Amino acid sequence: MRRLPKDSPDPKERVAAERIKRSTDNRPFAGVERRRSPGVGPDIPESTNEVTVFHELGKALTSSLQLDQVLRTIMEKINEVLRPDTWSLLLMDLEKEELFFQIATGKGAEALKDVRIKVGQGLAGWVAQTGEAVVVPDTSTDSRFFKQVDSKTKMETRSIVAVPVRFRDQCLGVIELINCIGPEGFSKRDLALLEALADYAAIAIENARHVQRIHELTITDDCTSLYNARHLNFMLDTEIYRSHRYAFEFSLIFIDLDHFKNVNDTYGHLVGSKLLAEIGAAVKDKCRLIDLAFRYGGDEFVVLLPQTSKENAFGVARRLHKLIREAVWLKDTSINVHITASVGVASYPTDSRTKAELLHLADEAMYLVKNTTRDSVAAAGLGILAHGE
Repeated sequence: MRRLPKDSPDPKERVAAERIKRSTDNRPFAGVERRRSPGVGPDIPESTNEVTVFHELGKALTSSLQLDQVLRTIMEKINEVLRPDTWSLLLMDLEKEELFFQIATGKGAEALKDVRIKVGQGLAGWVAQTGEAVVVPDTSTDSRFFKQVDSKTKMETRSIVAVPVRFRDQCLGVIELINCIGPEGFSKRDLALLEALADYAAIAIENARHVQRIHELTITDDCTSLYNARHLNFMLDTEIYRSHRYAFEFSLIFIDLDHFKNVNDTYGHLVGSKLLAEIGAAVKDKCRLIDLAFRYGGDEFVVLLPQTSKENAFGVARRLHKLIREAVWLKDTSINVHITASVGVASYPTDSRTKAELLHLADEAMYLVKNTTRDSVAAAGLGILAHGE
């Protein structure tokens, strides 16, 4: 049998083993700051039930990247162990600095869907702001209590336990337990368990955000921040399936910038890239919420118009053509670029029922303009459109 280093007769090996042991003792999980209650150390004896809970949470974290699924598993375990009347998980909208209800249970859960709580507002907002857990046995005596939530849910909140969901120095959300404090109070052990479960939630949220960021990078064009050609192919498959099933129409608009090479040759590729980004942002800004804008490659853009007939797509194509033609671009650099575009339109199912043919027809219509007049709009099967057509 191989001798372990700590049992080795060699003094050097024993010293090395002791160093390893000292360096790993009480080491916190990377990125997660454990917020134990005062007086509760890391060496709390674990019951069989708690071991089972953490084992199942560990499996949930490693077996799924679906944030909602993992968070629901965590919250279900909280419900099993701590038995609150109701519970909720609020997540942080980092841009607006507001909390919103990601998961909520109880009779008033539906009413909480549109409720937003500002950082610092109410007990949940206070926890998000300070990063500290709070135990309130009687909400009527706490000035921080936010009564408007009860008025929405038509429920009575008598007691609250709330803990922050934190990763490194950032608050990602708050877990709230409602009416779970009995006559004996809320024990330090239960609070420590709740804080540990909040750590699992933080890991799940951060993992999901990393996955989302990676996904966004794979479908986004670096230069313009529009979707890329890979995502166009995926969305076309999706839109063809949806339109076939529900008998919808949809349209594609291809846009190619005229003489874009002259901008690169005159001002350099950095200016050319900035022009592409500026035009891409303007095209996206003119789209509806359901429309999707893509950079197809080079100086070509594509706009996907769900539930839009060919005739209605003509109007959109003309507006985008006019926008590009009449705008003065790169004004902030004092270059003041003027540029025009060749635009092509094709529609499903009017022109084609297949992805490849639809892309080809829209591209062909665009090239009809590019190889003749430039600075105009053409449609598959119709040619270059007259001004009022």
